[in-house]
Amino acid sequence: MKLFTLAIFFSMNFATQTIAEATPIDVIKTNGCGCCLAWMNHLEENGFVPTGEDMFAGLFVRFKLDNGVPQRMVSCHTGLVEGYVIEGHVPADDIRRLLSERPDAIGLAVPDMPLGSPGMDQSRWREAYDVFLINNDGSTEVFSSYSGD
Repeated sequence: MKLFTLAIFFSMNFATQTIAEATPIDVIKTNGCGCCLAWMNHLEENGFVPTGEDMFAGLFVRFKLDNGVPQRMVSCHTGLVEGYVIEGHVPADDIRRLLSERPDAIGLAVPDMPLGSPGMDQSRWREAYDVFLINNDGSTEVFSSYSGD
C-alpha cells in the first residue's frame, strides 16, 4: 500500500510539473478552419497550451499587419506567445528554439500552407518549406528548413 501511495504521489507531481511547464499561446484563426485546429493540436501535443480566438476577414488581415507580419509571409492563422508572433504552420520545435534563443525579432512565419507542415500533415505528400524569422524591419531570413518527399 505504501508503494502504491508513493506511485500516486510521484505521478501527480509529474503531471503538475508538466502543466506548470506548458507554455500558453493565443491563436487567432478563422471559424471552422480544420488545419488551424490541427496545428493547435500539434502545439498541445508538444507542451503548449493553445487558446483559439476567431476573427473575420478584414479584421484578421489588419491584425496580422498591425502585428508586423509582412504580406508575403501571411498564412491562415496567427499565434502570439511571449511577445512573439507565430504566423502559419510553424513546428513546435522552432517555437521552442525561438523562445530559448530570444532574438530581437517579431517572430516566425511559414507562409502559405505547405503540405507536411504541422496541421497540414494529413496527406502522404510532403513539400519542402522554410520557417522564416521576421526581423523588426520587416525583412526575413531562414530560421530552419524542412525537406519534402
